[in-house]
Amino acid sequence: MSWQQEDEEMLVPHSDLVEGPQPMEAQVEPASTVENHQVEDPPTMKFTWTIENFSRLNTKKHYSEIFIVGGYKWRILIFPKGNNVDYLSMYLDVADSSTLPYGWSRYAQFSLAVINQIHNKFSIKKDTQHQFNARESDWGFTSFMPLSDLYDPSRGYLVNDTCVVEAEVAVRKVLDYWSYDSKKETGYVGLKNQGATCYMNSLLQTLYHIPYFRKAVYHMPTTENDMPSGSIPLALQSLFYKLQYNDSSVATKELTKSFGWDTYDSFMQHDVQELNRVLCEKLEDKMKGTVVEGTIQQLFEGHHMNYIECINVDYKSTRKESFYDLQLDVKGCRDVYASFDKYVEVERLEGDNKYHAEEHGLQDAKKGVLFIDFPPVLQLQLKRFEYDFMRDTMVKINDRYEFPLQLDLDKENGKYLSPEADRSVRNLYTLHSVLVHSGGVHGGHYYAFIRPTLTDQWYKFEDERVTKEDIKRALEEQYGGEEELPQTNPGFNNTPFKFTKYSNAYMLVYIRESDRDKIICNVDEKDIAEHLRAWCEARLTFEKSFQIRLKKEQEEKEDKRRYKAQAHLFTIIKVARDEDLAEQIGKDIYFDLVDHDKVRSFRIQKQTPFNVFKEEVAIEFGIPVQFQRFWIWAKRQNHTYRPNRPLTLQEEAQSVGQLREISNKTHNAELKLFLEVELGPDLHPIPPPDKSKEDILLFFKFYDPEKKKLRYVGRLFVRSSGKPIEILGKLNQMACFPPDEEIELYEEIKFEPCVMCEHLDKRTSFRSSQIEDGDIICFQKSPPLEREEECKYSDVPSFLEYVHNRQCKPHVKLGLILFQIVHFRSLERPKEDDFCLELSKVHSYDEVVERVACRIGLDDPSKIRLTAHNCYSQQPKPQPIKYRGVEHLSDMLVHYNQTSDILYYEVLDIPLPELQGLKNLKVAFHHATKDEVVIHNIRLPKQSTVRDVINVLKTKVELSNPNAELRLLEVFYHKIYKIFPHNEKIENINDQYWTLRAEEAKNSVEIPEEEKNLGPHDRLIHVYHFTKETAQNQMQVQNFGEPFFLVIHEGETLAEVKVRVQKKLQVPDDEFSKWKFAFLSLGRPEYLQDSDIVSSRFQRRDVYGPWEQYLGLEHSDNAPKRAYAVNQVRDDDPPQAHLAYIEQSSQPQ
Repeated sequence: MSWQQEDEEMLVPHSDLVEGPQPMEAQVEPASTVENHQVEDPPTMKFTWTIENFSRLNTKKHYSEIFIVGGYKWRILIFPKGNNVDYLSMYLDVADSSTLPYGWSRYAQFSLAVINQIHNKFSIKKDTQHQFNARESDWGFTSFMPLSDLYDPSRGYLVNDTCVVEAEVAVRKVLDYWSYDSKKETGYVGLKNQGATCYMNSLLQTLYHIPYFRKAVYHMPTTENDMPSGSIPLALQSLFYKLQYNDSSVATKELTKSFGWDTYDSFMQHDVQELNRVLCEKLEDKMKGTVVEGTIQQLFEGHHMNYIECINVDYKSTRKESFYDLQLDVKGCRDVYASFDKYVEVERLEGDNKYHAEEHGLQDAKKGVLFIDFPPVLQLQLKRFEYDFMRDTMVKINDRYEFPLQLDLDKENGKYLSPEADRSVRNLYTLHSVLVHSGGVHGGHYYAFIRPTLTDQWYKFEDERVTKEDIKRALEEQYGGEEELPQTNPGFNNTPFKFTKYSNAYMLVYIRESDRDKIICNVDEKDIAEHLRAWCEARLTFEKSFQIRLKKEQEEKEDKRRYKAQAHLFTIIKVARDEDLAEQIGKDIYFDLVDHDKVRSFRIQKQTPFNVFKEEVAIEFGIPVQFQRFWIWAKRQNHTYRPNRPLTLQEEAQSVGQLREISNKTHNAELKLFLEVELGPDLHPIPPPDKSKEDILLFFKFYDPEKKKLRYVGRLFVRSSGKPIEILGKLNQMACFPPDEEIELYEEIKFEPCVMCEHLDKRTSFRSSQIEDGDIICFQKSPPLEREEECKYSDVPSFLEYVHNRQCKPHVKLGLILFQIVHFRSLERPKEDDFCLELSKVHSYDEVVERVACRIGLDDPSKIRLTAHNCYSQQPKPQPIKYRGVEHLSDMLVHYNQTSDILYYEVLDIPLPELQGLKNLKVAFHHATKDEVVIHNIRLPKQSTVRDVINVLKTKVELSNPNAELRLLEVFYHKIYKIFPHNEKIENINDQYWTLRAEEAKNSVEIPEEEKNLGPHDRLIHVYHFTKETAQNQMQVQNFGEPFFLVIHEGETLAEVKVRVQKKLQVPDDEFSKWKFAFLSLGRPEYLQDSDIVSSRFQRRDVYGPWEQYLGLEHSDNAPKRAYAVNQVRDDDPPQAHLAYIEQSSQPQ
């Protein structure tokens, strides 16, 4: 897994590294010295690095000595103060990457560890694997361990200012990726990895190679009008067709899109079991009412019976449940049969855990699971990952776990079967697929071993590559466990070196022998719909042509690289002509005159005289030099771009480079010119007319309301003192109208952020109308009054406004969308579009809010606040866009790798820059006696403190007494994590993921008083409610309800504590008698007796936080849910799992 998928797994760019190792003491374990003995597969060794004076390291990055594994040079890279995080950052680095030949690559599985020098069992170790190459020459963990833990001497990681780091590296050979042809070598093709989707690829290959399943997918009804990205059946049909007939690896993007996934989802490593169930459920739903209805159940569904049977009375409770896969324990089990034994293991319910058997009351009983029937295709999920309560983290179980080629679930007279199971069905299974995870809990790689026709030949499906493998590789090498390396010095009695095998099976697929012929059936073209075959063949043809085009693009890319390297010696001159304007206006563009990226460009050396360049223009366009006149373009204040003035003779005598510097204020390498060419009656070029200050060059567009067409018709020189009425004849001639046709004239002034196109008075002089060189006049026939209402866009302004806001295919420039139809929604109604605007993706923040303000009639755009769209939740993002916090519209619309077309807006009561100086906090006040919660929004300057929040809140809520004080606590999943000091600045409170919650204590005087008067040996402890749940024979603690603090006194027994707890919570006697009290540390309950001294349990300090050590109240969750009354400005409800609340007390803290 790369840094893109997992925070802890982060690549450090090679260019950021300092070459060469840093001098320090380093030690390689003698037993694993690979220089003396090369191990063929895999070369493995452990490297120990002792770093003295650790806290005095003053470099950002620190390297170990170089060590050699598999003939390759490696070293460890650490960031002693963190790589821009408050964690130790640690990576494995290819030491000589800068000197290796082009295209080098090597694959390694490795672990990195920081050794605990006091208790070795608390050492922190993380493992992963990576394909190292020139671009990714280092790999590891950005957030390896908190710096606070590392630098705390009492924790044992830094002793005498010395830190001990270990790396265990195994190097494996890699296939020649580029030359290997899977189809040619095996007859099968692989699936492309979108980015951390190898787990999905291994599952899809497994399902594809169940022919009965594939045939059912082909028979799902789809039509030629369906699109794969919007239809799961068609996407899966298309994928399976390509796997069956393609010559190269197949992409999965259409399928993931049909799931409703976006790019971010496909970069996250989902749980394979979850994906399998989601896919089967979606297909099962799509198959309803079709010829293949029920296929999923027929193939994968089995049933088991949960039972509780009383021992001393005749009473038995049973419940039938279905399953599509079974989760089997790996830890503590040597093989699949041991896991099934554990699955059906009988649990005794006795003592305090007796079963309540309705009219028989509490009874001793036995509880268990037996199987009613197994499915034809049995999917076994091996529980390789589990939560380690002692380490408070997920761990991977790499223990050896065997699985047979044939699995007999009828063994020992059907001990796994329930009494009502059909014993005539022979439950003998043959192994079809082994899905493998290689790596650790923080990252890894997935692939599958499959034998598609159940012959002796196995195949390994690893993303794009498919290889032939033997049975040993598919089975025995995937059992996991440890492997022992040969001794380096056999003559000496040294301890052999063992290393953990991080590649092991995590999912098995078995096919029942009696159903073998039915499931491993023939699937050919007659099973594939005609429209699907035609569509896929067309796609295959397209993909082949795409490969050809891709090769061409690579060549062009190399040309561009060379071009760029010489760019400083050249100037790009872009020459626009009348022909370009006529070609583009009304087709590619409507506003302004030309898209300069679509006109003829010349690459001219900077020292070339401009007059020499004119000769090149003469050759290119056939326009003699004496007939050329060039105009410089200028960007106006209203963001339009027009020809501004002709070049002077003095300017044309300069070099191209000098002219560009004079005319180009942005200092880029381009010079943009308009070439004016006058034509005589015979349409041959003639010398351009003399131009005085009185002459104005105007450009004309003609609009046809009936056809809704706008086109360029030419340009004219006019006298500034003249009037439009004097040129009407010429304009009619341009439009091929009669000389006396009545026409209306409009000046196109600007189009951003709003269209401005104003009617031009034909009897007012051009000078009085402020017309100047480069201006654009649009004209049309004067519409008859009776037809004006019939035509939707009867005049130029309405048509241009329509074009500006139209919802049609956006303009395209160099393959990138320039314009975007953006759907604006009020934040108060996030599901409904309010209006749409067509905006340029390069619009600035100011331009976007100006357009929105203009659209809704708001005078002050600074009161508009925008919020981006979350493509995955289809909701507004929790945090709005800051004032000028993004540069362009495109930045507002991008969410990870997805582009949205939705923005949310709100109108503020004060300007956004002013608001951003304030902090808005959501405070939920829980009333002590009323079952309701009122949410308040409190807006204060960012430099305010928690005390200020409390003072404001006091004016808004009803307190139990005038002298009551409130305190602020952070609660996460029903546990108290923090008490906020009154002087803490609210700017530091991150309310993106949790709200502040204010609550009156049940007994607001007694408890805070008690806390205030703590004795020297009293302890303030956390008290939480909890229940126990059992899932797959594992006990899990679930917290619920409202947590609270409690003072316990030295020598106080549980019986005495109970009295105070019952009084505080006001629980009736009959209900309270059922409650159990336990001391919990890291999630494990230790039940207490009434005579136990409670304070003696709360002496340990080696826990991560006080919330991990608490007094637990075990009882059922019968509390009624509170009603919420919302009183707020902005509705950004974060997840309710993470809360902070304010508690009332009688004295200030």
